[in-house]
Amino acid sequence: MAVLDFLGAIVLAIVEGITEFLPVSSTGHTILAAVILGIEQTPLVKSFYLILEFGSIIGVVVLYWRLFLNLEILKRLIVGVIPTGIVGLLVYRTFKDYLLGNAQVVLCGLLLGGIFLIAFESRYKERATYDDVSKIPYKHCFLIGLFQSISVIPGVSRSTATITGGLVLGLNRRTIVLYSFLLAVPTMIGASGFDLIMSFTQFSSAQISLLVVGFVTSFVVALVVIRLFLSYIRTNNFIPFGVYRILLVVVLFLVIM
Repeated sequence: MAVLDFLGAIVLAIVEGITEFLPVSSTGHTILAAVILGIEQTPLVKSFYLILEFGSIIGVVVLYWRLFLNLEILKRLIVGVIPTGIVGLLVYRTFKDYLLGNAQVVLCGLLLGGIFLIAFESRYKERATYDDVSKIPYKHCFLIGLFQSISVIPGVSRSTATITGGLVLGLNRRTIVLYSFLLAVPTMIGASGFDLIMSFTQFSSAQISLLVVGFVTSFVVALVVIRLFLSYIRTNNFIPFGVYRILLVVVLFLVIM
């Protein structure tokens, strides 16, 4: 197995930046990319995955910073991040030691998520009641946060969990997509910040440099692609992504297994 180097860090960061905003599990794709590249799943690499997500999410802050100055939206983001934070704290060690970096878990998550997306979109009928992020009921924000907590399982996809959960609760697609992306900011600040606090002293200066390179690369890639992907997701259903997830699992199962 190879150790993570600068080239590997850049490749994984590009994969993360491209997939972060799609319902295909960016963490799952990054883990599988690392497996294909033969990169050993060390504590550094597992922390690297979280830093890459944080870098991509900062792109949302840069593009939509004005929305974070809206008190009504901020309150709804705080409510939404509470259940995810509680679940994250409870399962952090299991997540870091057994789930993160596990290719089999990722493949199962991608497959089941793909089947779910196709089934959901085939039956879903638009019944949107809420079309303004600043007016989403707090109860709904909390429930969306619960949906998001399912995505601690690599391969499930945070955006899939939150967006489909919001659609079920009566938000229109544009509103829940935007809320999902905004909610990712406090979620990833908490997740990557907590992980750095727990792991920072274990890393050498060279390893910290890798984390910085990955962060910057995923941030830049996300800035380039976020508007295009956000526009697509807002106006199209997820069936193509469900089909893609299933086909990817079939191909990678044959390769990895």
